[in-house]
Amino acid sequence: MRRRLLAIVCVSASLVSGCGLLPGSGSDRSTVTVWLMKDSASQEFLDRFTEDFESRHTDLDLDIQIQQWTGIGPKVEAALEAGTDATEGPDVIEVGNTQVPQYVDGGRLLDLTLESVRDWGSKDWLPGLAEPGQLRSHQYGIPWYAANRVVIYRTDLFEAAGITEVPKDREEWLTATEALNTDGNQGIYLAGQDWYTLAGFIWDEGGDLAVENGAVWEGSLDTEEALAGMEFYGQLQELGAGPADADEQTPPLTDVFAEGEVAQIIAVPGSAQAVLDSNPELKGKLGYFPVPGKTAEKPGAVFTGGSDLIIPRYTDQRDGAITVIEELAGAKWNTDLALTMNYVPNKANLADALSGEEGAAAMAEGAAQGRATPSTPDWAKVEADNPIKTYMTKVLTGTDPEEAAKEASNQITETLSPTSG
Repeated sequence: MRRRLLAIVCVSASLVSGCGLLPGSGSDRSTVTVWLMKDSASQEFLDRFTEDFESRHTDLDLDIQIQQWTGIGPKVEAALEAGTDATEGPDVIEVGNTQVPQYVDGGRLLDLTLESVRDWGSKDWLPGLAEPGQLRSHQYGIPWYAANRVVIYRTDLFEAAGITEVPKDREEWLTATEALNTDGNQGIYLAGQDWYTLAGFIWDEGGDLAVENGAVWEGSLDTEEALAGMEFYGQLQELGAGPADADEQTPPLTDVFAEGEVAQIIAVPGSAQAVLDSNPELKGKLGYFPVPGKTAEKPGAVFTGGSDLIIPRYTDQRDGAITVIEELAGAKWNTDLALTMNYVPNKANLADALSGEEGAAAMAEGAAQGRATPSTPDWAKVEADNPIKTYMTKVLTGTDPEEAAKEASNQITETLSPTSG
């Protein structure tokens, strides 16, 4: 009798999934392949996420493959090409937020608009992550995590200069920086070609690096607003005496800060560790505050770096891939990642979780005003031979700002022209 009952059960089960292939058992599980970038998440985080995910989604296995940033562009391009074997390629890919536009071209990404608008609270996403993931109001890149610049400062030098509160607006910032230029100390270190920081000042003024005019992108450094941003950059940089013809990596600004005579730098909070590695005597003497805005009402605009998650259109694991993104970008695991890795979560309303981490909290305040570079696939060409850096050096060394801005804007327009390259 027991054998007959077992046979009946097997026959019934086979109508659904085959005898011996009950849900969650062995070979009926599908594998979702996920490409994540090196150091975006710790192995401990990935282990915890995988264990939790697979325990709750008993029909799915995760195959998380770590990729290197170096050379990732061509590798992703190859994976997205039409005709790629869907059973071999990735189903979810982490990409830099500003890289999404170049991958949208050719209809190679899955349109996630319905999921993001309906279920994922897209109205609360950080604009610097969400906007680069869009094309004509369709969402292809889902925000994962953000990082942006703050002011890292020497608390002891502020105290010695009689500065009891961190500056909240630009005028306070200039006044404090000038007061810090005493006793052999330098109020701030700001290299002449730190164009990401300049972009924030331009956005604060209501300008942009380039604007879309119909189907054509045009450089806009020569607008009144962009010129005002450059003017403030010059005022601040003059108090910092950084090299006019070099960026923040030449020499690395953390090395300069570690020498012990600079009161402020503009960098991501994680840069503080490099400073302490070079000069352990600064431990306990570093603080953080958001880049000040034009008024004290809100922090200044900042360039938002970070990552979005995309799904190749060809995937044969559409539903599983969407589920993975829903979990990684959802409040629980997104907050967990931010706390684990000292990131900013993808939504401003999750930032309270960072209140115990001074650097991350300052970063989250600024992230609410975050922006990204112009959302065109060709922007990478602009950065390759960056006319913005040349423009900044010219202005800081005496060239007429309007003349230099017009020249740089024309170069950007030419680079972004549909007929260029």
